[in-house]
Amino acid sequence: MKPQLIVITGGPGTGKTTIIEHMVADGHCCYPEISRQITLEAREQGIEQLFLEQPLLFSELLLEGRKKQFVSAQEEMQSPIFLDRGIPDILAYMHYIGDSYPAFFEEACAGHRYDKVFILPPWEAIYVSDEARYENFEQAQLIYRHLEETYRHFGYSPIVVPVGPVADRVAFILNAL
Repeated sequence: MKPQLIVITGGPGTGKTTIIEHMVADGHCCYPEISRQITLEAREQGIEQLFLEQPLLFSELLLEGRKKQFVSAQEEMQSPIFLDRGIPDILAYMHYIGDSYPAFFEEACAGHRYDKVFILPPWEAIYVSDEARYENFEQAQLIYRHLEETYRHFGYSPIVVPVGPVADRVAFILNAL
């Protein structure tokens, strides 16, 4: 039996990683966001903002990494498995910047199906920009709308996680399963 694959998504600075870290501490199997790692590796090669300078390359690297996560998650012996972002997030960001992309991105979204998607809304009280998160809060709100539209386009009904203390947000997700 394959495990349930659960995506936790949302715009930048909405608390996704904090929720994932909390779930890991509670013993849940979780897969981390990989975009920061890709960004850091590009910086080591002299590319300051790969997403801005070469968005298609960045997105291709993300796609490969998220597909590997998907395959690995399907092989886990426990369930559910939580993923910090899913493959459709890549297209949402591409839509946000107005970039075109090859058909294999859409094919990857259609061919790698998650069981549930939880989406965290913009939350200005916790929003912070940093070296890997360059968007301002208004841009984060736009990205949220693109995420919601993209997941719906692929047949998902994202469940909105209410703002609040991390333990309450985790409890909401677990209770919704």
